[in-house]
Amino acid sequence: MAKLDRALDRFLFGVAKRSSGRGIAGIAIFLYGGLGLALPVALQWPVLGLVAMNFAATTWAGLVILVWLGVQAEAANRRHLLEWTSDLRRLDSEEFEWLVGEVFRREGWKVDERGRREGPDGNIDLAVNRNGVRRIVQCKRWQSWLVGVEDVRAFSGTLMREGLPGSSGVFVTLSDFTTQARAEAKSIGLELVDNRDLYARVEKVRRKEPCPLCKDPMVLDRSSRGWWFRCTAPGCAGKRDLGADAARAIELLTDAN
Repeated sequence: MAKLDRALDRFLFGVAKRSSGRGIAGIAIFLYGGLGLALPVALQWPVLGLVAMNFAATTWAGLVILVWLGVQAEAANRRHLLEWTSDLRRLDSEEFEWLVGEVFRREGWKVDERGRREGPDGNIDLAVNRNGVRRIVQCKRWQSWLVGVEDVRAFSGTLMREGLPGSSGVFVTLSDFTTQARAEAKSIGLELVDNRDLYARVEKVRRKEPCPLCKDPMVLDRSSRGWWFRCTAPGCAGKRDLGADAARAIELLTDAN
């Protein structure tokens, strides 16, 4: 039963991630109008059967819509993480994976989040694809200790299991790698991304918030009244109040408390 539930979850989230709003609306209409009404009427089912089928189809249609809305909310959170987070140490492990995935997206990769809190993820946090090139990404939100050679070897074993060479792996961390880990990664062609590399890649793909007065990039700041952007150009007083909704999102994603 648990395997069936996991398979159903993967199917629903797969459909939600690959479908537009119109596509989801079409699926919901088909489920409700086609399977829930047209099919039992065409087959001249008894009233009890028609009601049962209509209820089941309506439930499925609602579930598809809810999952799609959840996927859209997660996508918005990923964008907010990349645009508004200046201190990556404030992110939890799931948010860190979201941010790394969003960086790859903006670099032109198609990203499939594979990491899961509720169960094993096969040592794969992200599976990315671009122009037919497939890569596997392992994310470690470690800060206080270095990634060692055993971690690199374990990830190398994951790549072998997936039938991929070492050059298809990317290991990302908020800390750094030991000398032995770097030597092992170099010997198998594994790409290592430490905290300095990650911050550089984030800054490269992050969209700057232009000042409404001078058009220079603004920085995120906070006052007793909430979150806002302010211009740092000499003599410019440009700023932008993010408002209640944006402030709530930033509080959720970047507040250290």
